[in-house]
Amino acid sequence: KPQSLFGSGCAVVPSNRIGADSPHARCFVFPSLFEAMAWLSSATGPMTTHFWGPVANWGLSLSAIYDANTKGPEIINERMSATQVIYSGLFVRFAWCVQPRNYILFGCHTANVAAQGNQLRRWGDHKLKTEPDTAPAQLQSLSYLGGGAAAVLAASLIARKPLMSAFSNMGGPFAAVAAMPAGPFYIHFWAPNFKWALSINNILDYNRPTENISLSMTSAMTLTGTIFMRWSFVITPVNYSLFFVNLVLSTSSGYHLARKIKADYF
Repeated sequence: KPQSLFGSGCAVVPSNRIGADSPHARCFVFPSLFEAMAWLSSATGPMTTHFWGPVANWGLSLSAIYDANTKGPEIINERMSATQVIYSGLFVRFAWCVQPRNYILFGCHTANVAAQGNQLRRWGDHKLKTEPDTAPAQLQSLSYLGGGAAAVLAASLIARKPLMSAFSNMGGPFAAVAAMPAGPFYIHFWAPNFKWALSINNILDYNRPTENISLSMTSAMTLTGTIFMRWSFVITPVNYSLFFVNLVLSTSSGYHLARKIKADYF
């Protein structure tokens, strides 16, 4: 027996049996409208921060794509791009684990890994052509940093379950730490806290020449930091570390954004 999808007056009827005057025509022609209305008010629809937070994060990958097509490689901040590759890799996992699961966030960070990887490739090519004597040492130094970060992440994954079990068996505050849903044994802790590396990069670059600052990238990081301050309170579990790291990110990125705007437009 046909079941109603959109109310008691609408049944599932084969399309070749629906005539212009059929009582089911209205239901057949407009199902997408009902689906769109349902999406607008859904848990991850555009009426929620679950939508706008991840959408703002698309600015990271789109800014890298924009810079790759319109700007020279001299504005590339290789340390920031390398950091974003690892950061977005962690957030791919975070987006899959957080509730409600966020496919927009998953997609934008997957794209950012590729976009920032391309920026690193452009930076390396530029250095090898313009600074052939020092470029190999610079590339080696960057690869050591990336390798060290990868080694720490791998060691953390290997040690996670034994350490978590040991903490649980100790009881008291150690067991409480092991049971925390946003504690140090879960991606809900590591992805947000790795975001501190973005802010640290901003602080290290406090005096970076404004001609080497990307307006699109600093705008994207300021925006995503601001919106994610709100998002940290509406996800499950509530993530206070995510709030504070985005507070610092939006402030430090906003500092560079203000410097860039002042230098270029005032």
